[in-house]
Order: sequence, then C-alpha cells, then structure tokens
Amino acid sequence: MLQLLTFLVEKLSLLSNFKLYDSSWLDGEGQGAQGAQEAQQRPTQRAAPQRGDLLEVPRTLFTHYGIYLGDNKVAHLIPDILPVLTGDKKLISSVITNKRLVLGCVYRCATVRVDTLDDFAYGCSVLVNSTDQMMKAQALPNEDVAKRAEKLIGAIPYSLLWNNCEHFVTHCRYGHAASRQTEKFCECLKSIIRDQRSVIVTGLLGIISIISFGMAASTTLPTILIPFTLWMAG
Repeated sequence: MLQLLTFLVEKLSLLSNFKLYDSSWLDGEGQGAQGAQEAQQRPTQRAAPQRGDLLEVPRTLFTHYGIYLGDNKVAHLIPDILPVLTGDKKLISSVITNKRLVLGCVYRCATVRVDTLDDFAYGCSVLVNSTDQMMKAQALPNEDVAKRAEKLIGAIPYSLLWNNCEHFVTHCRYGHAASRQTEKFCECLKSIIRDQRSVIVTGLLGIISIISFGMAASTTLPTILIPFTLWMAG
C-alpha cells in the first residue's frame, strides 16, 4: 500500500510537468526521477560545511534543505509518517526513507530533527550555501543561524506549500521564511488555470462522468461549476 501511494504521487508530479526538486540551485538542471536515482548511485561529493551553513540535497519529489550544526550533524525539517504509526523512538530516529517522507507530506506530519550528514544526504551530493546568491537578504552570522535551528528542534506544523524544509532554513539563515519551490508550484498552477484548454478538458471529463454515473447533483454541478470557475479565473 505504501509503495502504491508513493508511486501514484511520483507519477502525478511527472504528469503535471512539475518537478519540485528541479531547481537552478541543483548541480545540473532538468533532473527527473531517473536523474534523482542516478544521483543517489553516484559517489557523494560535498564541500566541507561549517556550522550554520545551509545545505541542500535532491530527494524524491523536491530539493531537501537543512542547517549544518557542526560535528557531522544537520538540523532539518522533514515529514515522516512513522510518528503517526508508532511511538518507538528508536524506529522513528532511523533514517527517513523517501516513502516515509512522501507519506509524511500527505499526512502533514513533520519534525525538525538532527541527523548525521550522511543520513541527510541520503546518498546524493550536497550543495553548501548555494542559495546565498539567490536571496535578496544577506545571510546572518553562522553561529546565529545554527542557534536558530537548534531552538526549533522538535515537532512543528507542516505544510508542503507554506511551511516546508525550505521555509525552515531560509528563516534560520536569512531571517525570513521563503520557498522558491512553492513559488514555482504557484506559477505552474497559474499557467494551468490560465490555459483555456483546462476548461475544455474539465468540461469533457464532467460530461463523461454524467454519461457514466447519470444525471445527478454530484455529477452535474461540478461539470458546470469547475469549467466556469476556470474560465473566469483565466
């Protein structure tokens, strides 16, 4: 069941032509699911981070971010389904796999936790402070960044769009939360809404549902309201 749900989420992301982890911040552009898998198989190459540095690494559906605390430890906000399913602290503290991460996103359960640099990297190469050139705000002193991250360790409200790992690290390093991945998703969503072909597609799907399930409020109203809303928004 977990494998099926993970597969569906990955395919939906690909079908929408939106790659959350595909960012100009990555070491190379245009990586798809296959590229991410190949990256995990490549030897890890990373600059030596300093306490307070912002780290990033590609995961299943998006780029994952963390703050280096020194002594081979990284603080990062990461979704995880296991705290919902078990109270076994030893099991929960184990390396969070991509399946646990994706299902944690779906359930909106996350914590700011501390893992080793290798566990954080999850077999991929790590970029250090590559966001500094993208942000308008100047980075805070590294020690202040690390202390901000340490204060937030523990359970935390999670939202894929409004409070994710990127919001966490930008809040710690630059003093305000921001997420280019969220901005990219919103731009993609706007382009879909503005594309009038979406009206035609949703209208056709509505007609098919009426033919398949009969004329009823549950089929007729969405057939009318959804295309109309998209048309007005476009």
